[in-house]
Amino acid sequence: MTLKEFDTLIDRMILALYSENNLGQCTTSVRILFQMNEELPDDLQLSFEEIDDPNEAKSFVKTHESALKYAIREYRERLMLS
Repeated sequence: MTLKEFDTLIDRMILALYSENNLGQCTTSVRILFQMNEELPDDLQLSFEEIDDPNEAKSFVKTHESALKYAIREYRERLMLS
């Protein structure tokens, strides 16, 4: 994955979190975050199942938001150094 592709991934994450926080689109944002997690390298992926229930989705986003941000930031630093 190139740095440009990864920056696009970060933009998608920001939009997903914005949708959850401001528009209440929890299920949609979880699906995007789930897809993004699949694109991360194996050692940075979080293990979780895709969620369809809006209440579970809201809880999921709040629980995993910082871990996903950290993983993405760490991987971006790796790309910048390579």
